[in-house]
Amino acid sequence: MAMVGLFWITEDRVYVGAEPVGTAAGVRLTEHGVETLGVEHGSSWGWDEVRRIEATDVAVRSSARRLASLALDSVLVLVSGDGVLPPAFTVRVDTTDGTEEVSVSSVVVGGIYTPDEHELSRVLLDRITDRGEPLDDLLAWGRAHATEGTPRREEREALLRKWAGV
Repeated sequence: MAMVGLFWITEDRVYVGAEPVGTAAGVRLTEHGVETLGVEHGSSWGWDEVRRIEATDVAVRSSARRLASLALDSVLVLVSGDGVLPPAFTVRVDTTDGTEEVSVSSVVVGGIYTPDEHELSRVLLDRITDRGEPLDDLLAWGRAHATEGTPRREEREALLRKWAGV
């Protein structure tokens, strides 16, 4: 499993946000369309029914501010002894039938994305919604590389640029 931007990629699946465990909510992208998962969700749409997929409420900070936030969180955990779950963000799926919003867990450490990863992920979501074709690239990359784990930031951004066509 690997994190690239807002996406969690396994050998055979792509999620926006973290892969849900148990009854947790999630959004899965497939070659056929979009599926919402979890106790309060469970819908699916073909790509011809999906108008837009949007990630909102995403924590975005510059690399320096992200590092400072992670350091502060680490100190708070050391002092309080309480672990902090990564923040969630909302994935909004607009379809011909209406809109469904799903709260998903962030996949990046600390739940804070860099501006470049966030923007490239947003562009990629738009491209996937419009044509569906980049999803094949994500799935092929997952089959070949997901078991290696999450790539370094520079490689993640390069992959996002390639998949987003920018």
